[in-house]
This record gives sequence, C-alpha cells and structure tokens, in this order.
Amino acid sequence: SPLLFIPTIGIPGKKCGTIILSAEELGNCRDYATMQFCANKLDKKDFFGKSDPFMVFYRSNEDGTYTICHKTEVVKSTLNPVWQSFSIPVRALCNGDYERTIKVEVYDWDRDGSHDFIGEFTTSYKELCRGQSQLNVYESGPLFYFFPLQVSLLSFIVEQDYIFISTSLHYMNPYQMNAYAMALKAVGEIIQDYDSDKMFPALGFGAKLPPDGRVSHEFPLNGNVENPYCNGMEGILEAYHQSLKTVQLYGPTNFAPVVNHVARYAAAEQDGSQYFVLLIITDGVISDMAQTKEAIVNAAKLPMSIIIVGVGQAEFDAMVELDGDDIRISSRGKLAERDIVQFVPFRDYMDRTGNHVLSMARLAKDVLAEIPDQLISYMKSKSIKPNPVPPAYSPADHSQTNPV
Repeated sequence: SPLLFIPTIGIPGKKCGTIILSAEELGNCRDYATMQFCANKLDKKDFFGKSDPFMVFYRSNEDGTYTICHKTEVVKSTLNPVWQSFSIPVRALCNGDYERTIKVEVYDWDRDGSHDFIGEFTTSYKELCRGQSQLNVYESGPLFYFFPLQVSLLSFIVEQDYIFISTSLHYMNPYQMNAYAMALKAVGEIIQDYDSDKMFPALGFGAKLPPDGRVSHEFPLNGNVENPYCNGMEGILEAYHQSLKTVQLYGPTNFAPVVNHVARYAAAEQDGSQYFVLLIITDGVISDMAQTKEAIVNAAKLPMSIIIVGVGQAEFDAMVELDGDDIRISSRGKLAERDIVQFVPFRDYMDRTGNHVLSMARLAKDVLAEIPDQLISYMKSKSIKPNPVPPAYSPADHSQTNPV
C-alpha cells in the first residue's frame, strides 16, 4: 500500500505529530455479505450486573495493520447475546480477498468509553462462507482466562449488488440504452430503408458460447445458426440483449471473420442485382489488424461496403486507418481496388450526457456519405449499367384497365 506522510502545522516551538495516509486499490467485488452472530457464557465485567457486549470487526491491510470496518449494536445486561444481523460490502470486509484475515474483538460497553476487553478471534471470508457449522464457532479470551468466550455464526448470506455504474459499454441499464444499442438503433434506422424486406443477419464477435465455452468471432445474435436473420432494428436489438444474457464476452477482438463472412455472400452476387453493406459497431479495439486489412482488400472487388461506428471514448486510430480516406488500405503489397470503408465516431453526434443524438440528419449524412460513390465505383468496375428507367405512371392508362 502506498503511504503518504503529512506533517501537521501547529503552534511554533511545539512538537506536532504526523498524519499517515495509506491507500489500497479497491477490488472489483460488488457483493454484500449479511451475517448474524451470537455468543455464550461471556465474562461478567460489570460489578453490579452482567456484561453489555458488542463486537468490532477489523479488515487486515496489506501492510499488516487493521482497520475497523463494522461495529455491532450493544446488547445490554447479558452473557449470552444474540446480535442483530448486518450487511456489509465484501470490499469493506476484505477487499474481495477471500483468504484475508478478519479480526473480531468483543468488548463490554462502559458509559465512560473505557470498554472492557472480553476476547477476540480471527476468521476469513472463505471460512464465513461455510455458514452455520462447527467450523464457525470461535473460542478465545484474554491470556490465562480459564473460561474462554464462545462466539457462533448464526447465518451468512452473500448477495450481489446490482446497483452500480458499470464501465462496460455493453452494460444493460434498466433505464436507458447502452452505447452499443443507441448506435445500433440510430445508424440502423438510417440504413434499413435501403433493404426491401427489412430482414437482417446479425452477428456478434468476441464471446464464449454456451454450452462448451467455445470462443467465436462470427456467431448469430439470435442463437440460430441456420437462420441468423432478425426482423428490423427491433429484432436486432432484442437479439442483442438476449445474447448478452447467454454468452460471455471474451477476447481477442477479431474483425476479419465477420468481414469474410459477408464477403462470401457478396462473392455469390456479382451481377449487380444486390449490394451488401456491413455495419460494424465497435469500441475501437482490434486484435487482428493485418488479417482485417487483407479481408478488406479482398472484399474491395466485391459488391459490398463497410460502415464502422465507434462507440465509447477510446482512441480510434486503427479504425481511421481502415477507413483509408487519406491512405488507401493495402495488404501484402496489394492495394485495395476501391475504398469501401466509412468510419464514424458516434460520440461526435451525442450530447454531453451521452444519452441523446444531437442531430439525426447530420449522422445520416455522414454515415451514408461514401456509400453512393462506393456502389457506383463497383458497378463501373464491372461494366454494369443501370436498368432502363420504367415508364412513367399514367393515371389515365391505369383507369382504363381498372374502372372505378
């Protein structure tokens, strides 16, 4: 634990003490422990009565010292107290270290504050988790004391604390959409109108899948390998939220498998009848940059474009490089035939709270900025000409065949 010594400033000529601050990094454990204790045959400390016992719990620090983390209430005039149950964050009790020593002292309360020591014992979170048993009956007392105190654990329950602010961009807040869902909804609603049936295959990458924990970088969000299609943006959002409950997010973060997945579909439709747009929503982390570059270079000759939307506050240097606006992307000395990637940092379109899109019009403009030119460049590279313009609609002609 880092120590900070702060000399106190007092009256000149008088010796002053030193304040010592000790810091320790908090663990990630968010659990709460609820426990209850009782004691039997405590030492009688009051001359005209019994004892007024209470317990003091200490967390052990990394430097070997102890810090008070909880005091029970005082139970008046008894040698066999049953203290009320209490809840305490596990971080306060042992900082999430299940093996760390927890010291407990028992005192007889005195009005003047000079509480009489009855006894002490040590335990650990791991031992307390065993619950009520002979293993959690503790006997101790002052040196040479013939009848030691006996303290027993009556109950021990661990509960997970769900009320906290998660740093994960995938955290599902019950009151608002997370960053991924907001980006998916906002951008998805812009591009979905260019698809006739509104049925979209939605894939995730970077997770362990049930039941065997296999790591996958192109798994269907709806869990259906045979039919990964979702009905509109609402269907994709529902599949996304359900997948967060069933898969375990896991690295590395590989883009290439998803790019190649879409490229296989595009390779089968090169006659100009279909054009594919891959939307990737990412926090900017990428583990297979070289493989992704190669996949994009290979996909540049196919009827497809890639829109990358960055969420969160990380640096997106790698995504800017994939965009290729300044320097055309290349792999193994081979230059991409076309620029098919458009990168958009979603945070640039959000308000200060990060909860609302400031301008859907500006977002739509920037998301779609390069798609028309990318589509036309593909059609020209394959010498594919537009279909003839259909004849103009004529109400007169229509009325002749369909009289009212």
